[in-house]
Amino acid sequence: MNKNWRNWIIWLVLLLGVWPALAQTAADHIASGDRYYAQFDDQKALAEYQKAVDLEPENYQALWKLARALIDVADSLPPQDKETPARQKKMYSQAEEYARRAVKVNPQDTWGYFYLSAGMGKRALMLGKKEQIEMSRQVKAAIEKALELDPSNDLAYHALGRWHRRMAEIGGVKRALGGLLYGDIPKGSFEEAEKCFKKAIELRPNYTNHYLELGRTYLAMDKKDLARQAWEKCLECPITTSKCELYKKEASEELAKLKSKK
Repeated sequence: MNKNWRNWIIWLVLLLGVWPALAQTAADHIASGDRYYAQFDDQKALAEYQKAVDLEPENYQALWKLARALIDVADSLPPQDKETPARQKKMYSQAEEYARRAVKVNPQDTWGYFYLSAGMGKRALMLGKKEQIEMSRQVKAAIEKALELDPSNDLAYHALGRWHRRMAEIGGVKRALGGLLYGDIPKGSFEEAEKCFKKAIELRPNYTNHYLELGRTYLAMDKKDLARQAWEKCLECPITTSKCELYKKEASEELAKLKSKK
């Protein structure tokens, strides 16, 4: 075989090897990200969704899924690492930004609004009290819009339940003092939180986190037997997300604390 033919064959082999990567579309990267997400590999899913957004900056699916992946990866960062808070704050801000872009591209779908509420809510917890109160209204509005667009969005009901519980936990004295310092504080109730978590469970009865947070709501209401039942149910649920193992661990810890107080 002469040198020219050998070089041509080598070039063809190399071309065939890299062409699939060069030819990948945003849809290809989204599909790849979805596969990684289903395998609970949030970091690789994030990388694929980022590639999709880079190719198509106004691709709605890529945008909201990138926001979701940023939140999931940020949530899983090691708490003992001193760099974690700064990294989380940056990633939650990025998630909020991508979710806003998703809402702008498609204002008629639930997921852009839901992950906008999630990004804002996560970031708000890292800010001062005044900023938290101001953002709480925006978070609730985004959750309610997500539910308006899709009343079967169990995660939005879950988020609304957590919102109500957090607001209800601000008691009378704290609320009065907070009102003087920061302005009117939105009101929530444990009863509304309970309703929201029950609705989330009705829509998705095998999700660990719904039972974990319902149990915490019952504990706040001093309904310890119901809290115990909810956490036991959490432990019975299958692993359906990358965070379910953590939720089960937290449910076990809650049960242990409950038993220790008897």
